[in-house]
Amino acid sequence: MVDTAPEHLTDDFLGSVNIFSTAVHELLERQLNLVAKNRITFSQLKLLNLISHTEGHTIGDVAAFLKVSNAAASKAVDRLVRRQLLLREEALADRRAVRLSVTEAGRQILANYDDAAIEALRSVFGSVPTDRLRETAKLLDELSMSIVKSDNGPDAVCFRCGIHFREKCLLRQVTGKACYLHHHKRQAVNNRRGLRRARQAPPA
Repeated sequence: MVDTAPEHLTDDFLGSVNIFSTAVHELLERQLNLVAKNRITFSQLKLLNLISHTEGHTIGDVAAFLKVSNAAASKAVDRLVRRQLLLREEALADRRAVRLSVTEAGRQILANYDDAAIEALRSVFGSVPTDRLRETAKLLDELSMSIVKSDNGPDAVCFRCGIHFREKCLLRQVTGKACYLHHHKRQAVNNRRGLRRARQAPPA
């Protein structure tokens, strides 16, 4: 039987996690500001990253990912389109819908940010033994998965695990559901296969 952690230890742990996550977030924001020259915010970077990893995102997809209204999502997209970091075009299958893709300038910002972030994080984690990092990551994953298990509603927690650092999906591991990122990746693959089959099919 595992002893329950005393309340003060839980508070200490959560305090440390909060301080750490804030420190890492501010470190990464500084790297973004250095490479992007304050052209985009961190939330806009996440949106660029999402669209760069998947294909054919619509305004509705963006709204679902950001958990905002379609109008607010449209404004977020407009800002990135005006800065020539996103391309918006009509979807071939449905002219009422739009397809979003990252421009070359947007991809360059993502690549420059990734390089700067890796270098900054290497200076932080470089001296930490790999086994300690692995064990700490495992503990945090276990705690995160216990949160997912306790929330089985339609709006269950999604950690967007693949957006920045890795492809491993905790939500899919625990619930068997496809997370937002993986759902769209699979959808894109299926769409490409469908197009290939349509091209290869003999004419009627």
